Parts: sequence; C-alpha cells; structure tokens
Amino acid sequence: MLNTFPTMRRAAMAAMTVAVAGLVFSGCTTTSDKASASAAEQRQEINSGTDATLSKLYETSPQAKALVERAKGVLVFPSVLSASFIVGAQHGKGVLRVGGVDSGYYSTTAGSVGFQAGAQSKAVILLFMTDEALQKFRNSNGWTVGADATVAVANVGANGSIDTNTAQQPIVGFVLNNGGLMAGVSLEGAKIAKLDL
Repeated sequence: MLNTFPTMRRAAMAAMTVAVAGLVFSGCTTTSDKASASAAEQRQEINSGTDATLSKLYETSPQAKALVERAKGVLVFPSVLSASFIVGAQHGKGVLRVGGVDSGYYSTTAGSVGFQAGAQSKAVILLFMTDEALQKFRNSNGWTVGADATVAVANVGANGSIDTNTAQQPIVGFVLNNGGLMAGVSLEGAKIAKLDL
C-alpha cells in the first residue's frame, strides 16, 4: 500500500500535465475566420507574409539576398506558431518558390517534450541550393528535417555576413523572430507536407 502512493501521485501529475497541455492547445485550435478562409485567401495571406519575411531577412543580412537569388528553390513559412506546456507543438503554412514563381504550398509541424512553457511565432526559410536537393524535396511524399535531409541553419555575424561553410551546404535555413535572426536554433524533426491550396 505504501508503494502505490508515489505511483498514483506520478500518474496524477502526468494526467494533470496532459490536461493542462490540452487546454493550452485547445486555445490554439479553436475555429477562427482564418480557418474558414478560401484557398485563394490563404494563398494571398501566405504570399504577402512571405514577401514581408524575405524583406526582413534582407534587412537583417544583406548577404542573404545573394544567397536567395542563387538558390534553386526557396521555401518560406512566414508564421510558424509554437505553443508549449511540458509538451510542445508548432505549425505553419508556407510557399515554395522556384525561379521566383509560386510552385506549391506546404505545411510544417513539429513536436517536443521537455521543460518548456509559452507561445511564440517565428518565420522559417529553407534554401535549396542544388537541383538535387530541390528535386528530392519535391518528389517526397512528406519530408522530415534530419531524416530526409540535413538543414544547415545559417550562422550570421554581427555585420550580417553569413558563415561561408554554411552557405556551401545543399540546404540552408534561416529562422527569424521579431528580434531578427535567431542563433543556435535546430530545425531537426520538423515535418513538411504538401498542401492542396
């Protein structure tokens, strides 16, 4: 009987954690006007967010513009929303541009477990620097960072210059928040899937 009390307490704590996380996430998944937006409206919102995200990237690192222009494809998620309470999740929608032309819409999702709490929004930009990397992504039926390909998150110096080793990788990533480029961020485990928009 004495040994069952700690087990019951752990089970109760786990149940409370799941319940609180459920409340946090249910607030993130309530139906809004955006949920009922038409496909054309969603595409327009993603495209205008993408243009703003790329402008912000160029302001933060002028060298990034040359890198984007050299890329075979540019996948931009202008608003990836993250929420967490012990268990975390993130989700966002974006567009793949090839030769400056919209070539498909995608979603990204990821989860995490650990000591964490809060919510934030960030933008994620993936540059496919080789035809092979771009084709492998486009031909996939669901693509996971780390499992299907490695993404080198760009290291940007104080003067906005990009680490030359990073710039030579097949896939280069940038993560921006309201404060600018985020350093030391991992995109590992992010799942990307094509949307029917």
